[in-house]
This record gives sequence, structure tokens and C-alpha cells, in this order.
Amino acid sequence: MKGSSYTLPAKRRWRGLVIAVLGLVFLSMLVPLVFLLGLHNGFHSGYTNEQQSSASTGFRAYDQRNGGNTRSQSERDQSTHIDDLIRILGPTLSKDFRRNSVKEAENKTIGFPVPTYVPKPHPKTNNTSIGGAVEVAKYMKGGDESEKSCEVKFGSYCLWRQEHREKMKDFMVKKLKDQLYVARAYYPSIAKLPAQDKLSHELKQNIQEFERILSETTTDTDLPPQIEKKLSKMEATLARAKSLSVDCSNVDKKLRQLVDLTEDEANFHTKQSAFLYQLAVQTIPKSLHCLSMRLTVEYFRSPSLYLEQSLVEKYLNPALHHYVIFSNNVLASSVVINSTVMHAKESGNQVFHVLTDGQNYFAMKLWFFRNTYKEAIVQVLNIEDLNLKDHDNTTMLHLSLPEEFRVSFGGFDKPSMIPIKTEYISVFSHSHHLLPKIFQTLDKVVVLDDDIIVQRDLSALWSHDMDGKVIGAVQFCTVRLSQLKNYLGENSFDGNSCAWMSGLNIVDLVRWRERDLTETFQRLVQEQLSMGGGLSEAITLRASLLTFQGLVHALDDAWVLSGLGHDYGLDIQGINKAAVLHFNGNMKPWLELGIPKYKGYWRKFLNLENHFFSDCNVNP
Repeated sequence: MKGSSYTLPAKRRWRGLVIAVLGLVFLSMLVPLVFLLGLHNGFHSGYTNEQQSSASTGFRAYDQRNGGNTRSQSERDQSTHIDDLIRILGPTLSKDFRRNSVKEAENKTIGFPVPTYVPKPHPKTNNTSIGGAVEVAKYMKGGDESEKSCEVKFGSYCLWRQEHREKMKDFMVKKLKDQLYVARAYYPSIAKLPAQDKLSHELKQNIQEFERILSETTTDTDLPPQIEKKLSKMEATLARAKSLSVDCSNVDKKLRQLVDLTEDEANFHTKQSAFLYQLAVQTIPKSLHCLSMRLTVEYFRSPSLYLEQSLVEKYLNPALHHYVIFSNNVLASSVVINSTVMHAKESGNQVFHVLTDGQNYFAMKLWFFRNTYKEAIVQVLNIEDLNLKDHDNTTMLHLSLPEEFRVSFGGFDKPSMIPIKTEYISVFSHSHHLLPKIFQTLDKVVVLDDDIIVQRDLSALWSHDMDGKVIGAVQFCTVRLSQLKNYLGENSFDGNSCAWMSGLNIVDLVRWRERDLTETFQRLVQEQLSMGGGLSEAITLRASLLTFQGLVHALDDAWVLSGLGHDYGLDIQGINKAAVLHFNGNMKPWLELGIPKYKGYWRKFLNLENHFFSDCNVNP
């Protein structure tokens, strides 16, 4: 007895420790499982979760009176989450501006339709290889769901989706889903009839079977054998259910819940795919990132790059033809230079200045040192290392690419009668307004965007008479400044003036310095910042248009054809006649999402036999 009095407490303590250890092990397995399931559920729609749950659990959910409303609320929450992500990626215009725009539009009667803007997605990290696109869309009356309204809301994504839309091929799967919806609508009413327990049980089994099949397959080829027999069985069961006297209002209510659920799911997936499209077009492709990294590593492995003194003298010689490219994309800037040189009657007087950032400087340096372009020479400058006169040295310079904007507008009095127009414009960025300070010895430069290709000799631009203007550019009269009145503020400007496009621009640096336009641009930017003018991209549009008001010389439209990065309907003859093709828009030619029928014009200026291309699988 004495021994047992000591043994029992010891056994109890031992058992307690075992239970505690088992409990900790169970919790250590349960917590990650719950976390993973939470993440999984957070990125799927309600319908997908329903398919992946057990048949009995999903079945009980349909018996609940407010099940459909709960699922709809869940999908609305997830849709709101996607909207928040899109807003995080993009700048928004000020609320005061939107309110003023709406009031102006409501009071407008005759004349040009005034565009009213709402925030659209735009990646804040627009200093990537493809630039960024501030997307500005107009407020529209009504709930038109046409392709035009889709383009206003989601931009190039809707054009890309239309181009890649596939016809419904899996007829059997569609039929399974249709019958499943009808069965779910009838089941709650049939289950309430006491004399129809057998039919209710049969209907339940058919629903569970269809749910299991649809959770495992999405195509007709993957359907299990004897699927036609299962379909016939379901049809017979539904025919018996429809022949009974049931409360039609309950069936109608349940069917409406399912339809609403499907619509919510479709809207959710549309927003989700639009968000993923925006993310894809604003992300540097893996192959291009690899190319830049490999070139950078190779630069530091190579001996010091020797630069002849004669080349330095050419960089500063104002008598030569100087082209300036702002870019951090090795591939894109190489194509621009190659296409320009190949069509030049004389390449010996061509000097290209590529301004990039510190991250891509060494890759650019090695690439243009090892690759030659006839007799033309290429200078690579790191904009972050420039020591500019009259520039605040405490503020580090950074590279900014041309800013792209999507502008949608239409009629307000009769929106259904006047088609909605969506146009894309691009203007100079902050970096462009430093040109006179960067090239102090030069009198004139031609600025080329890195998303263009050249198809004609550009030497005529150097003798072009600009009538005392500062910038030569192709004007875009589809968008006039009067249509941007609320956006440009109370500043004085000519409302009939057209917007102008970057891409190909002649810049008279002498007249720029005489008018001190760099100071004008910086003053306008500071004024907008002090007034809370919004994000830098929106401020850039306003400041660029106002800085060069009345100082833009209109180039002939034959010089540049824009839209190859967003417009599927360009005329092939017009493309072949244009001196310069501008791939403005989201669908850049070096991206997988680029418009296929235009990529050939860009690809032919690539040397795909370069060993760096094969190492990084570069094949745009």
C-alpha cells in the first residue's frame, strides 16, 4: 500500500505530461493548417470554395434561408479587396477636382464634351522598363456594360480580353452546371414535402454527384465515363420535381440567389483578371531582368572599358546629330538605336545619349560597348551621378520615363447617342526637363522614347524650321486643352490648343534656355505640391502641358503613328508609311501581352543570336 501511494501520483504526472505534449503537437499542426486555409479562402470566390467543400456541407448551405445572401456578401468583400489592390497600385486624382469636374459636366450644354475624371489604376513604381500609364477615365451616366464602358473602366485589358476570347468548347460541362443550378433551386422546396422523401434523397444524391464531378474537371475530355447516363438521370429527376406542386416563389427566390451569385462571381473574376493584367504589364519580364543582371556581372568581370578621346569630343560637338533616349530597358533602347541607324543615309554624324539609372547603368555600358551600330556612337549616362549646374545637390536625381495617360470622354446630354472615346497620350517626365542642364554644349537634340522604332531617315529633322518654337511634336487634336480645363486648373491657356505627344520630339535647347522653361516647369510642380495637387504623375501632365503652352511646333502626322501598344485596328498601309511607330499603351512589344500582329515590326531590329539572349531565354 505504501508503494502504491507513491506510484499513482507519478503515473498521473506522467500521463499529464503526455497529454500536454500531444496537445502541443496537435496545436502546432492545427495553426499552420488554419493559416493556410485562411489564405486559400481569401483568394477564391464563394463558388470555388463551395465546390471544394464536402458534398454534405455544401448541401446544408443550400438549405439555409439566407445562404445566397451570405455568399454574395463574401464575394462583394473579395471584390472590394481587389479594388483596393488596384487603387494601391495606382494614383488617384484629388476629390475636389472630381467634384468640380462633375459640376462642370452637368452644366455643360453645347461644344466640346468636357471629360470628368475618376481614379484609375496606375502602378506607383512606373520607373520600370515599360514606363507607367496614369489611367484617367470619365464619369458616365447609366450602367452601360458594353466594350466601350469596359475600356473606360479597365483600359487595354478589355481590348486584350476581346482579342483572346475563346468560344465555349465544353458543352457537356456547361450542361452539367446548368442542371446543377436548377436542381439546387428546386431542392429546398422538395425537401419540405413529407411525402417526397425518396425524390428529395435522389435529388440530393444527384447534386452531390454533380458537385464532385465539377470539382474535378473543367473540360469535356476529362469527364468520367457514362456521363450521359448521369445527365439523363438528373433530367428525369428534375422532370419529376417540376411536375409537383411546389411554392414557385421559393424556387424563383432560390434561382435568383444563384444567378446573383454567378454574376457576383463573374464581376469578381473580371476585376481580378484586370488587376493581374495590370500587374503583368507593369512588371519587368524575368528574361529582361536576367539580361540586365548578366550584363552587369559581365561588366565587372571585364577589363576596364577604354574610351577614345575622339568619342568624348563627339559627345560635346553641337554640329553632330544628337539623339537622347531615357530608358532602363537594354533591349528597348538597343532596338531604337538599331532601327534609327539602319535607316540613316549617313550614320557617321549620329550620336546617341542613353540616360538610365544606377541599377541598369553598367548593363547598358557593357551592351553598347560590345555592340556597334554602323558608324554611330553611343554614350551611356547615369542620371543619378550627374552633377548639374543650379541643381540642389541635396536632392538626388532619379530617372523618370515619359508619362502615359488614358483619357476617356463622350457626350453628357445624350451619352447613348455619342460614342465614348478613349485616347492615349504621353508627355515629358521630370527627367526631360533637365535636358538643357545635362547637355550644356548642345543647341538641338531629338528625343526618342524607348518604345518606338524608326522606319525612315530622320536627318531632315535637323534642318526643320520650327518657327521659333521650342519643341517640335506631333499634335493630338482629338484631345484639346479645353477638354482638360478642370484638370489644368485656373491657369490661362488656349482651350483650342491640341495635346501633343512624346515619342519623337525636336527640342531647341537654345530657345529653351532663353525662356528658362526648366524653372517654369519646376515652379508649376511646386505650386501644385503646395496646393496638394495629388501624385507626381498627375502633376507632370499638368505642368508639361502648361510649360510648353504656345511653344509647340506641329510636326506632320506622317512622322509618327501612335497606338501600337493599345489599338488593334491600325491600318497596315498607315503603319508601313509612317516614319516612326510608337508603341504607346500597356501592350509593349517586348511583353508577352504585346499585340501579336505588331511585334514583327519591332522584333526585326533584334539580334536574337546574341549569346546573352539565349542564356536568359530572351525571345519577345
